[in-house]
Amino acid sequence: QVQLVESGGGLVQAGGSLRLSCAASGSIFSINTMGWYRQAPGKQRELVSTITRGGSTNYADSVKGRFTISRDNAKNTVYLQMDSLKPEDTAVYYCNARINTGQVISYNYWGQGTQVTVSS
Repeated sequence: QVQLVESGGGLVQAGGSLRLSCAASGSIFSINTMGWYRQAPGKQRELVSTITRGGSTNYADSVKGRFTISRDNAKNTVYLQMDSLKPEDTAVYYCNARINTGQVISYNYWGQGTQVTVSS
């Protein structure tokens, strides 16, 4: 079994910062791309940022220049540093990882989500 456990969400004023963490544990052989998605009330889940095992990153246009994704491969952990937060960043943030557990193919796993609320 594989688990992704997120932490670091909370309530912050506009312009503030938060750092999210997501640690993967369990029967992990290797982890490929890791990333963060978010879902605001009444909206579809959307991509925020991804990072490959080699460190290549991708960001949604709405967060470029404000959010920074990173990962520690030794700890199977991905981080999301969120600066200059805006009320429109309010959402439940979900960690995602493509993990190989020793099988032929890898599977996508999701965390339980962590709430980020930005007040104006």
